[in-house]
Amino acid sequence: MEQYVVGMDGGGTKTAVSVCDLSATERERFSSGGINYNGTDERNVEKSMREIFLWLEQSRGLSNCRAVCLGAAGIGNPEVGGRLEKLIQSCGYHGPLCITGDQQTALFGAMGELCGVILIAGTGSVCYGRNLEGREHRTGGCGHVIDDGGSGYAIGRDILSAVVRAGDGREKPTVLSGMLASRNGLKTSDEIVRFVYDKNTGKREIAALAKLLPEACAQGDGTALAIADRCVTELFLLAVPVLEQLGFQKGSLAFSGSILQKNLFIREGLLKKLTEEYPGLECVIPARDAAYGAAMMALQNSGA
Repeated sequence: MEQYVVGMDGGGTKTAVSVCDLSATERERFSSGGINYNGTDERNVEKSMREIFLWLEQSRGLSNCRAVCLGAAGIGNPEVGGRLEKLIQSCGYHGPLCITGDQQTALFGAMGELCGVILIAGTGSVCYGRNLEGREHRTGGCGHVIDDGGSGYAIGRDILSAVVRAGDGREKPTVLSGMLASRNGLKTSDEIVRFVYDKNTGKREIAALAKLLPEACAQGDGTALAIADRCVTELFLLAVPVLEQLGFQKGSLAFSGSILQKNLFIREGLLKKLTEEYPGLECVIPARDAAYGAAMMALQNSGA
């Protein structure tokens, strides 16, 4: 059986796993539950990790794995990396292991190397860059309670807020009210409050509401367009310090995450704002993601 490397993009709700051969060709891809200690509890992290390594053992044999790289949020906490390393070892893998931030694996996937700038807007938001001299800078990524401007969570929260405010007369009516009622069953402010503060409602459930925004914007709804505008401004503010401090004003900036890849209003608005400020900047949608980037970092660490 052929040897391989493994890259994991570990989030709080889902972990994407890329299995590549030693020539950097992706052979298989699958997913498991979240392995971010900041986004899920320890029992679920262990369950997800054991599922991943059981699948690898049964389908390819752990003895054929040359290296593993895990990119995960929350690695800034010094305890998290050690806990993840011990957990992986308890799953039966004892080979070369790299545990790093998910922004680094996303950058590697986007650029094919650990150099450049990536702006990520999914459930959360962060901008990260690294230049040829090895200098790094990151903005955002501090969590939904105090940060994550321009993210899916921020959009979902703003939609809920706007609908409540429109319902009691503080703001103009919005088509988002009808969309939220028909698609999510949230027809009144009381129902929205119960949904938001329900113990089963987390970041993912609120961020999922962001998918309502593009259609509302397409209908010319003023409230939706204002939310999209705020998102553009927040993402622009994330990108500028990284571009400036690392000297990438004429380099490449990768757009990653569902908000930038699926919401045309936000993507085009941000592209316009960035290119007006930085005419020499190239903004790209990467063909490769963080899981593949992690696999390529594993390949570098494998000695192959």
